[in-house]
Amino acid sequence: MQTQEREEVETTPTTSPGRRILGIVIALAVIGALVFVKYRYFPAPDAGGKGGKGGGKAAGSKAGGRTPVQVYPVAATSLSNVVATTGSVLADESVVIQSEISGKITSLNIKEGQPVKKGQLLFTINADEIQANLKRQAFNLKLYQDQEQRQRTLLEKEYISAQEYEQTNNLLLTARADEQALRAALAKAYVRAPFSGVLGLTTATVGTYVSPGTQITTLSRIRPVKVDFAVPSRFSNAVKVGDPVTVTDEATTKKYQAKVYAINPQIDPVSRTLQVRALYSNAKDELRPGAFVKVNLQLGATTEALQIPTEAVIPDASGYTVYVVKNGKAESRKVKIGNRSDKLIEITDGLAVGDSLIRTGILQVKAGDKVAVQK
Repeated sequence: MQTQEREEVETTPTTSPGRRILGIVIALAVIGALVFVKYRYFPAPDAGGKGGKGGGKAAGSKAGGRTPVQVYPVAATSLSNVVATTGSVLADESVVIQSEISGKITSLNIKEGQPVKKGQLLFTINADEIQANLKRQAFNLKLYQDQEQRQRTLLEKEYISAQEYEQTNNLLLTARADEQALRAALAKAYVRAPFSGVLGLTTATVGTYVSPGTQITTLSRIRPVKVDFAVPSRFSNAVKVGDPVTVTDEATTKKYQAKVYAINPQIDPVSRTLQVRALYSNAKDELRPGAFVKVNLQLGATTEALQIPTEAVIPDASGYTVYVVKNGKAESRKVKIGNRSDKLIEITDGLAVGDSLIRTGILQVKAGDKVAVQK
């Protein structure tokens, strides 16, 4: 019985061959995965300081840890100091023609859109009542003049007192003043052009009843015309009477040359702008009052302006920033800007001639980063 049990124990294996092979395969797989991860994600640096095969691909976008950039050499250039803005055309003189008295229009000499001369009669108001009052006043005036002469004779002979004569003389003086008032009222019935110009449109006709303040037409002098515009307050000390102005008509895109003739002494505290006016001869009636125009105010020229590409300037909350290359590294600079166009911006402070300005890749660099300058 014991012999049979011993034989059964000796013939039963402790571990099957299939399990041993499976364990070896799993171990090899784990070791291979660890080796792959190590060489793929943790390459060992070689003697030259470069990474292994996997590390070379990771560092391909930055040449040896340096960000590739292109630079713009800052140099002095010629620049015309021009302020670009917009403005409006104004008539040299413009007035609304109105009646100062009430009445019907008895004659109308208004040819719409046509020029008139200073003093030319435009229309008349019915003044029959005023003329009748003038005739009556003329009779009164004659009566008071005769009375004054008789009273003066009596005063010389001392038949009357000086007080009696003064009362009569006062009546005469009052009558003369009333006559002058009536003549002034009669003059208002004949409305004339206050200056030479061009008449506007009208809806009045003969027989129209008008009151004081009723608009009859307009009169404008459009040779020359004024160009009204505003410039930022930082240019207030640079603007001078006589500065040339290029005016571009928005409708026709034609350009006209004008000159500054008046400058507002005060800066607008709301818009922080300075109001300026230029004068243009408008000999051929090219510009019409009320037109919208573009204005280029020329404030002189300089040969030492520093202009850089617009894409190199970064606006921020405190102003403007640029990056320059200094000893192979990116260095940030705060700058102040002046005139600008679509492609160039003038730098008035913060850069110097000879600086290497970073113009590309500025969003990938920060102050202190090493950069690789590319041509």
